[in-house]
Amino acid sequence: MSIKSTSKPRVRRTPEASRENILAAAERLLVKLGPQSLRLADVAAEADVANATVLHHFGSIDRLQTGLMEKMIAELVTEILGTPLDDDPAAARREALHRVFNAFEKKGAARLAAWLELTDESRRLVSVREAVQTVIRQRTSKLHDADPEEMEDAILIGLVVAVGVGLFGPTISSLLGKEPARARALALALLEANDPAF
Repeated sequence: MSIKSTSKPRVRRTPEASRENILAAAERLLVKLGPQSLRLADVAAEADVANATVLHHFGSIDRLQTGLMEKMIAELVTEILGTPLDDDPAAARREALHRVFNAFEKKGAARLAAWLELTDESRRLVSVREAVQTVIRQRTSKLHDADPEEMEDAILIGLVVAVGVGLFGPTISSLLGKEPARARALALALLEANDPAF
């Protein structure tokens, strides 16, 4: 009589694929349950890997949270820089703003950023500075009359407003008897009226 194993077959991944699998699992938990759900054991279970695998790739839950925020920021920079400037810089700026708001509303980035700030871990958001500088370098190389300082200020206010709308926009809009998307629409209208393009 043979005993059949009921365990799932082990999935072999490259180190990069394993890391991406863990980050994707962490992002799913973040979106579904919030930053407090990013516990090592829960992420490992969601990724269908052992706790030791998560520790091997990230070392701690703090580093995993940092890795997740860096991944989200990198994706956002790629999206912003993917908006072409050649035809209509104003349209490209509007599209970039919408992509920033989408990132902070739909992917849980606003919740993770707020969690890091509220737990006094905002120092782990250093990749934001590098991301902003990347956007400015890319955009100023294409927009020769653009002022990098003005662009940085425009990005600063855009990010702060997008995080606020991502966290509170639908709730406060609804509390005031407005459509949940009203805060976003008003915020975008104000930001789009500003001059510098990014």
